Amino acid sequence: MRLNRYLASCGIGSRREADRLIGEGLVTVNGAAAAPGMQVTGAEDIRVRGKALQGEEKKVVVAWYKPVGVTTTERDPHAKRTVAEAFSYPIRLTYAGRLDRDSEGLLLMTNDGDLIEAMMRGSSGHEKEYVVRTRQKISDAQLKEMAQGIYLKDLQVKTRPCRITRLGDCSFRIVLTQGLNRQIRRMCHAVGLEVKMLKRVRVLNVTLSGLQPGMQRKIDGKERSDLYQAAGLTPPQ
Repeated sequence: MRLNRYLASCGIGSRREADRLIGEGLVTVNGAAAAPGMQVTGAEDIRVRGKALQGEEKKVVVAWYKPVGVTTTERDPHAKRTVAEAFSYPIRLTYAGRLDRDSEGLLLMTNDGDLIEAMMRGSSGHEKEYVVRTRQKISDAQLKEMAQGIYLKDLQVKTRPCRITRLGDCSFRIVLTQGLNRQIRRMCHAVGLEVKMLKRVRVLNVTLSGLQPGMQRKIDGKERSDLYQAAGLTPPQ
């Protein structure tokens, strides 16, 4: 298989991350610098930053409740607290998708590069559901405007139509099928609202049910199979 896919299957991250490591000369195959696009069998001596890979790992997916204040990155000298510092698991897992520092809720953590790739692909239309509370009362017109799709001047893009349900005078539930940077906050700002609380409660078929900030649970069985199928992938053994 292609080297970037093999690296992803060993849990180093997505294929894009693997390509970055290869491009920076941090991957060697049998002692020589790896070339982009090269094919491997897995029997070679493959090393990342000088450390030998252990071969394909069993695919693990964990639902984690990311607390407010944690930045979705593994290394950032400017972040007060990163995912690498806040999340712990016996084997190395990384995030499949992002959630901004000031938001909380469901983050999928995995060592499956194909799942990471599928979840990070903005064109896939995967559903993500959020509960939002604003500092101002929300009018029906504001909800309708956001639901129909709204032009975001700073990104120069119009959002896709989405499902929005009112929960209270200052709160609503929203289901998105795209993942623009700080999309909900930008949508609210565009109609004159300021977000007070933003919580992701579902990604595809996986929900936040039963978890409190900082808690995690392993996704297994039918829930795991349904997640892979919803992401357009064949469930691994």
